[in-house]
Amino acid sequence: MEDWRNGGFGLYLHWPFCASKCPYCDFNSHVSAEIDQNRWMRAYLSEIERVGAETKDRVLNTVFFGGGTPSLMDPELVQAILDKIRATWPQANDVEVTLEANPSSIEAGRFRAYGEAGVNRISMGMQALNDADLKRLGRLHSLAEGRAAFDIARNTFDRVSFDLIYARQNQTLSDWRSELTEALSMAVDHFSLYQLTIEDGTAFGARHAAGGLKGMPEDDDAADMYLLTQELCAAAGLPAYEVSNHAKTGSESRHNLIYWRYGDYAGIGPGAHGRLTLNGNRWATDTPKAPLAWLRQVETQGHGEAPREAVPLKDQAAEYLMMGLRLSEGLDRPRYEALAGAPLSPRALGELQDLGMILVDAERIRATADGRAVLNAVIRELML
Repeated sequence: MEDWRNGGFGLYLHWPFCASKCPYCDFNSHVSAEIDQNRWMRAYLSEIERVGAETKDRVLNTVFFGGGTPSLMDPELVQAILDKIRATWPQANDVEVTLEANPSSIEAGRFRAYGEAGVNRISMGMQALNDADLKRLGRLHSLAEGRAAFDIARNTFDRVSFDLIYARQNQTLSDWRSELTEALSMAVDHFSLYQLTIEDGTAFGARHAAGGLKGMPEDDDAADMYLLTQELCAAAGLPAYEVSNHAKTGSESRHNLIYWRYGDYAGIGPGAHGRLTLNGNRWATDTPKAPLAWLRQVETQGHGEAPREAVPLKDQAAEYLMMGLRLSEGLDRPRYEALAGAPLSPRALGELQDLGMILVDAERIRATADGRAVLNAVIRELML
């Protein structure tokens, strides 16, 4: 059996446009006054057909519209893309089709149309539950608008994920406890809860470098917020199934599980990455980040990819290790050894187990709750 089948097969489509650029965001997102959605539709459909010809015998498990702000896409565009996908691949009976949405672009009629097109899960970028922090984060919605948007999403779709950012400027542990408790009362079945990180190339990054980003929590305070997050979510029946993601049983993001279980996924759109196993080789795929550069390349060259790079088995093993240990279920030990051609260091496994960072048996290696709190250090030790 080809290794990717252990994780499944998904399709990621990147919509690069946003109504505004948030100061913390380092994703490939752009603001554009004019978007010819019919032109973009032709490019997406062409790319789906091209990738589908290479992978036509596979069962597609998930589709994910990411961005950017995919909820700015015309429903007719989403419908055309999903129709093309259904005509290209056989789909799993429980296929998951996720669309990312910002509260400022959520409207009842639009969401009903997405649902009729085949979207069955919404990932909603709320980010904060107070107006002052929403404004500081550059969000276009107020708390009241965010709550109204969530109600529309919840009333339209059975599955709604909810993003929040913590360790924000001037946020205390007590503030985060109150905010997360409020969020947990909103009948959400999946949370993505991220610590605010200051990335180079963002407005926050430039402000921080100039000494202008005041009130950021100390590392110990941010760590306390992480631990509190684990405690409150577990008590509410949404334990961490991945470092930053919490869900009720059965509500996990199936698309993201393909990444973390190291399956194959095709990436279509500006800046979209992929991993595809073809003719016995695993390939890393990439695309131009600039929206118009990608669009013109599809139109003039018949594809939107940069040259593919083969991923050696040793690198596949390292990628699987880094992704699999993010999950509470951990990684499959024989699968890792088949990719790496050798077992992990018994010394490193023993030392980390003695420290309470990992659990090891003949079949699996799992990071403990303490280990996931310092996961990068655990992974570094295992990769030595």
